[in-house]
Formats: sequence, structure tokens, C-alpha cells
Amino acid sequence: MDYQRFEPEGWVEVSEKLNKNSLKDAFNTGKILQGFVDRCDENYNLHICLGNEITGVIPRDELDAINMDENGLCKPNICKNKVNRYVQFKVKEICNDNKVILSRKDVGQEALKWVKNDLKQGMIVNGIVNNIRQYGAFVEIGGGIVGLLHIEDISVSRIKSPEERLSVGQKIKVMIKLIDSENNKVVLSYKELLGNWEENIQEFDEKMIVKGTIKETDKYKNGIFIELKPNLVGLAEYKEGFHYGQKVDVYIKKIIKDRKKIKLLIV
Repeated sequence: MDYQRFEPEGWVEVSEKLNKNSLKDAFNTGKILQGFVDRCDENYNLHICLGNEITGVIPRDELDAINMDENGLCKPNICKNKVNRYVQFKVKEICNDNKVILSRKDVGQEALKWVKNDLKQGMIVNGIVNNIRQYGAFVEIGGGIVGLLHIEDISVSRIKSPEERLSVGQKIKVMIKLIDSENNKVVLSYKELLGNWEENIQEFDEKMIVKGTIKETDKYKNGIFIELKPNLVGLAEYKEGFHYGQKVDVYIKKIIKDRKKIKLLIV
């Protein structure tokens, strides 16, 4: 079973389409919804506008299935960090005063079962980048399950920071690289989904002039490595005055397919 970020058939984002009838349907069927967190109150409950003057509340004890303190409550910093972000939840109770009690923990518990029972290495799932560090990015793949995407697994060609490829809130597809079910940890990879050399070279021909990004300059090897696409790098003769990250126009002198090499000329 591939939940694809817990997006089963018929899932909906919170919008004007939701009303009491559709919320009752979600309650009866266990449908997973997704909505935008407006605020976190003084008791660390999250508030979500469900449309049609209906307010949804995720109580603190229904917020997380993983990051809990000794009292079984979600940690305050986790609660605050959900503001101005989308979260997934189930409808737990429909009140009579245009108020609905929601549970993100129920989705998280379902996600934990998914990780332990159904998630396999090599699977491709949808994710959202929710944090970036110098060493990599953290990507939520559904139900509060967050995987680590190391910087070396983001790109084949050299990058100095994950921010060269990714941004917080970006939706991406990732491959499951490693699963640690005992500790509920998932390691992800992104570079395999950017196309291989043979696929990426299809849009380039010899004698074309295209744009590229300098990834490495090596005076002693007499070369400048230039990225044409995230998984496609060519080599130009070394010249002074160029630096990492610089955008340049290059002339494709030679494509050597059997050696997967591209000879370039900076113009």
C-alpha cells in the first residue's frame, strides 16, 4: 500500500467545499483531511479554519503520535512550529457550536503502521520539505513522519547547500533509501528522481549554446565543471575569473555518449 503522503482516494484539502455534511462523512469514513493552521493558543491547541464559519481545533494531546513529553502531550515548540503550515488530520468529534475537534495523532499512528508494515526501500512517495539544514533537508512524507534527506542524496553534481535545490514548503517526490522501524526513522534520496545521464542528455545536441552553472574550477586539472541539469555535468577548459555558482553560456563541442562525457566551451 502506497499512501503517497496519506492521500487516499477522495482526500480533500480544507476549502469552501467543506460543510457539516462533508465533515460528518469524513468522521464516519475516517477520511484524512488537510488544512492550514491559523494559530496556536496559550494551551498549545492548534486552530484551523474549515470554511463556512466552522472552526477546527486540534487539542494538544491529539497533535502528535511521536514527539510527546512524559505526560503524553506534544512538546510546545512542535505545537508552535505548526502555525502557518498545512497539517493532516481526521475528524474526531463534531460539536453543536460550529466547532470540530480534530486529531493529527490518529493520522500519525496510521503513518507509523505504514512505516513498519508497508513502507519499503526503493518506494517513491510524495513529500513536503519542512526544514533545511546545512547537512540536508527534513521531508515530511505523511502523518507527521519525517525523513532525513542528506545533502549527498540531493544531487549527483556538487552542491554546497540543500537550498540550491530545495526550499521549505516545496512538494517533491523522494525515494525511500533506508528504514529504521525500531526508531521510526526514515532516510530518503532525491537525486535518483532527477533523471539519469541518458535521459537528461536527450534535450541537448552538439553545437548548441545553452546555459549552465559552474560547480567546480580546477586549475591543475585544467577544467571547469559546469552543470547543465541537476544530474548532467560537462567539462570546459579552465579559464581564470570564474567561480562556483556562476551562470554561464556554454557551447556544446562534443557529446561522447559511450563515456557519458560532454565537452563544453564557455562563450
